Amino acid sequence: MQKVFEELTHAFRKHKGVLTQEQYEHIAIRHTTLLEDADTIFILLQASGYPISQREEKLYQLDTYFTPYYEQRYCVVDIETNGSKPGDSQVIEIGAVLVQNGQIIDRFETFVECAFLPEYITKITGIEPQDLIGAPSRKEALTKLRHFMGDAVFVAHNANFDYTFLGASFERFGLGNIGNPKLCTIDLARRTFECERYGLSYLIDFLGIDMATHHRAYSDAYCAYQVMRKSCETIPEYVSSADDLIVFSTSSRKERKKQGESSR
Repeated sequence: MQKVFEELTHAFRKHKGVLTQEQYEHIAIRHTTLLEDADTIFILLQASGYPISQREEKLYQLDTYFTPYYEQRYCVVDIETNGSKPGDSQVIEIGAVLVQNGQIIDRFETFVECAFLPEYITKITGIEPQDLIGAPSRKEALTKLRHFMGDAVFVAHNANFDYTFLGASFERFGLGNIGNPKLCTIDLARRTFECERYGLSYLIDFLGIDMATHHRAYSDAYCAYQVMRKSCETIPEYVSSADDLIVFSTSSRKERKKQGESSR
């Protein structure tokens, strides 16, 4: 399904956020191995968190293309794991905040049941093996996160790690792919304010973020949200939609200069 997400997003941006049924079906059917029709694929896309909807009969739209970035819902996520690779390790804690209009509107936090916790992970996170006894199973915790995220933009500090790890975990437990658009607060911070380093622990001190425990999931998710807030204070005027913000976060200096000049 990842090919479908990527190809659809590229096509939506090319066609100003809207695709005809013919354009949509050409991509949806060509890039999936599922023996399903385009309508079923549409349902699967929505279930995966991909922000697609039908504007009217035979027209499809990418919702983030039309939603002002300030009004967009963002799910700022952080996970703690008992190893670095999803193939032989697992999530042990999940923390997330749901953000809209510059405010936290909901929060999610849970330990995850785990039979093996290396000592070095305990030293880093402060999570003890007994903390995980009786915690929700991986499938239960991940299912709750899936529902919590909905079709919000997925945000994390060093987002590729959390996104990839959770994506592999979702697939392992039959929860499908993550189709939510992705935004990295490291990328966003690099393009909005000058700082010696952009690691979360450094930014917590640099920005004076008041949060007690680093390397704990909810605390780090909250701090990533604060980094995002700081970045949004200096977003260029040409960034108006949520999709603009996502594109801006990975843009080159040359691209930003060109966009700024064309918006004058």
